[in-house]
Amino acid sequence: MTIPDVEGLSTATLSDALDRLGRPGSLLGIAPLQNGHRLAGRAFTVRYRPAGKPPGTVGDYLDSMEPGQVVALDNGGRTDCTVWGDILTAVAYQRGIAGTVIDGVNRDVRRALDLGYPIYSRGRFMRTGKDRVEVAEVGGVITLGGVQVAAGDLLVGDDDGVVAIAQAAEQEVLEVARGIAAREEAIVAEALAGATIAEARARHGYHSLQRHEG
Repeated sequence: MTIPDVEGLSTATLSDALDRLGRPGSLLGIAPLQNGHRLAGRAFTVRYRPAGKPPGTVGDYLDSMEPGQVVALDNGGRTDCTVWGDILTAVAYQRGIAGTVIDGVNRDVRRALDLGYPIYSRGRFMRTGKDRVEVAEVGGVITLGGVQVAAGDLLVGDDDGVVAIAQAAEQEVLEVARGIAAREEAIVAEALAGATIAEARARHGYHSLQRHEG
């Protein structure tokens, strides 16, 4: 599944572009398991709910995924039970899944750390989600970090966290982001060459790069 070129675009720059366009997309409270990873791919969405009686499954959705997709799990921000662990990490890594983003927590982090598999979540906790949560929907609109994410939306993650970009807006967002990145690079270059930060920022409109004009 193809994704646009996001090489060189940080989540900070993408977040500024989203602000400039008046769009949501910065996932609040979702952080990397380990720094140094980069994630980019289209969301494969799964939404959880509290388990019924009898409890349903926590899901075998990996069998339906394609290499390069990102697992996007909405567990309602719960931190008392996990929806991702050792088995899923091993299989996802072997099948070329781009990474996992969870509005909730994960466990069995040692395998993910050893493999270098990117996971972004609200933290780590060892207690299973089995008999506590169940899959409510696969492929629908979910919420991650306060942002609605649809199947196929672009997710980009780095050391600062994750941004979600709606498919319909991604070309516009990326174009604006590239412009912001170029102007910020120019500010750095001029400041390092001897200009004051104030001069360099003023010349390239630093304080309005992210400003929504609508």
